[in-house]
Amino acid sequence: MDEKTEGSELKLFALNSNMPLAEKIAKAAGIPLGKRTVKHFSDGEIQIKIDESIRGADVFVIQSVSDPVNTNLMELLIFIDAARRASARTINVVMPYYGYSRADRKARSREPITAKLVATIMEKDGVDRLITLDLHAAQLQGFFDIPVDHLQSLALLAQYFVNHNQSQDLVIVAPDHAGVSRARELAGLLDAPIAIIDNRDENESRTQAEAVIGDVKGKTAILTDDIIDTGMRMAASAETLKNAGANDIYAMATHAVFSAGATERLQNSPLTNVLVTDTIPVPEDKQFEKLQIVSVGELFGRAIDLIYHDEPVDSLFQKMVDKSIKK
Repeated sequence: MDEKTEGSELKLFALNSNMPLAEKIAKAAGIPLGKRTVKHFSDGEIQIKIDESIRGADVFVIQSVSDPVNTNLMELLIFIDAARRASARTINVVMPYYGYSRADRKARSREPITAKLVATIMEKDGVDRLITLDLHAAQLQGFFDIPVDHLQSLALLAQYFVNHNQSQDLVIVAPDHAGVSRARELAGLLDAPIAIIDNRDENESRTQAEAVIGDVKGKTAILTDDIIDTGMRMAASAETLKNAGANDIYAMATHAVFSAGATERLQNSPLTNVLVTDTIPVPEDKQFEKLQIVSVGELFGRAIDLIYHDEPVDSLFQKMVDKSIKK
């Protein structure tokens, strides 16, 4: 990466949540990862030391707030404090997965809004900018009074289906009514109609064909969501689509949380493949035959380059799919 003719030096660091993705981001940005030491003591306390000068530098730190969520969050906060005290010019957090994002409102009495709490803590800690991907709700950007670059992965994921010659006779399916907006965006990219799984009871795994709003018979169905956690909703939705006459059924999501037996549930479902990104690392014991992973390293690397050089990032938000490329 070319350095600025004027201004500060770029320093890129990564903590422990997702080193494979961090290395891809560094390669895409064209700069090495900075040196740091992270120690975890036996009582759970964390010690972080930045092992090179960052005085006057624009510091970017990569950390997903994923499992173990609280440990990764504390690593990030402690690093931010260390960077601020080491006289970094700016501190930019690259958070591929924003943990606690689902707690974005008061759904019941006496509940916290934890997504806002995390935003407040990061700002008070000294963060100057957040770069993240596919927030659970786009309005979470409003929880911050600092710049937020909210990148999106839909075009990247849609391109996968085009490249693998799976973009014909499609229907894009929202697994519930809350996911209609995402399904509609994907449908626009792939020139496909949408359908909705009409499951009105969150605790009920409905598999009746009548639970589908829209025509899926004889079509290739793509279930789309931002997060796959337990996999229950995706598996039940796939069963519903199968009963409604869909041919191949795919699941597509950005963040692979994969908790509580999700991998076994997805592998044993009628799904043909499960497509996710690498915002959260999937350990070997959670990988399964149907899993396909698309990297977002290039996307984040380009974002860092543009931001550091004070160039607009709107090119990263242009959702275009090259339908001429097929394998």
